[in-house]
Amino acid sequence: MRKKIELCMAVFLLLAAGFLGRQGAKLVSAAKDARDEGRYQVVIDVGHGGIDSGKVSADGILEKDVNLVIAKKLKVLLEQEDVCVTMTRDSDTGLYQESDSNKKVADLQNRCALIEKIDPDCTVSIHQNSFSSPEVSGAQVFYFGQSAEGEMLAKLVQKSLVDRVDPENHRQAKANESYYLLKRTVSPTVIVECGFLSNPSEASLLTSEDYQNRLVWAIHMGVMEFLNGSSVDEAEVG
Repeated sequence: MRKKIELCMAVFLLLAAGFLGRQGAKLVSAAKDARDEGRYQVVIDVGHGGIDSGKVSADGILEKDVNLVIAKKLKVLLEQEDVCVTMTRDSDTGLYQESDSNKKVADLQNRCALIEKIDPDCTVSIHQNSFSSPEVSGAQVFYFGQSAEGEMLAKLVQKSLVDRVDPENHRQAKANESYYLLKRTVSPTVIVECGFLSNPSEASLLTSEDYQNRLVWAIHMGVMEFLNGSSVDEAEVG
């Protein structure tokens, strides 16, 4: 199994080499310097971007835009904790080249390759959800079912989101075996679906700076509790 994972990672690195180039080398170098200093490493994967808008609300709110705003806010808070943060994108771009025949696949492979190059203590992928029924709402965190550390990270972030943002949210952290990013990264990785753009009320909240700040604070607290070795029972609300 380990050899299979190593082979997959090698393929990803080869596929991504042309895209990552100098920028990728800078990110990896910065992460290495921070690790040498004993600092925690976190990758914030900013979902979608470029030609891939992700989910779209009824009034035209694009997931890729909300993801980027939330990710940038999260980066600031984590850096205030002296965490070295790498974002997979910091503008409205995808991780692909125009010459790629399948940009979606290339984008996902490049995200995984960058994460493996950084080798972070954990990875947090920011997304927004959608469902056919507009009344469905609530943040939910997903993890790879075979990762015990991923499960702990997901439960801590989910608990923090419920306790600090929406006590009426009864969703729980959920294992997922099909999400590409969860399957293809070795570091503890979670996908945070911050809310449902298909729910008009929640879509409005997700573009509110005050609500975004509350979401980001909760996610950051869950991540810090994980990095500092807290269990779900030990996690405090504050």
